Amino acid sequence: MNQMTSEPVATTASPEVFPTYHAEDLTRGGIQARILLNGQIYSLRITRAGKLILTK
Repeated sequence: MNQMTSEPVATTASPEVFPTYHAEDLTRGGIQARILLNGQIYSLRITRAGKLILTK
């Protein structure tokens, strides 16, 4: 499995420091990306309505 890397997007909307990513970057222009957490694979999908769905 290839590792996906994406640079965080700088934001000024919040003083808190959280990395922010464009969903399109995570999906590499497609509609779906896989996210690995603690050995579990999750699926992030962009719907036709422009919403995000995260499933296990």
